[in-house]
Amino acid sequence: MNIAIDILKNFSDIIGLIAGIITTSALVPQAIKIYRGKSAKDISLTMFVFLAIGIALWFIYGLIIGEIPLILANFVSLLLTFSIILMKIKYG
Repeated sequence: MNIAIDILKNFSDIIGLIAGIITTSALVPQAIKIYRGKSAKDISLTMFVFLAIGIALWFIYGLIIGEIPLILANFVSLLLTFSIILMKIKYG
């Protein structure tokens, strides 16, 4: 029985890591586009501030429950989101 639980736990970690990679990667093209074009006029600052708050809460939640996929994905997402916010302020 413990083997089945371990397999399911490992599978859920793999699913979590894949989901984290995909959702975090979704921010990369936007960050690159802003950086290359030196323009963020069409980006909503409010949306990215709310997104950053939500990601920060998911990161904290991941820390509390000790789930590595949540912690890693949300840490990287938070860095990307903050970079987009900073570029919005700079190039907005």
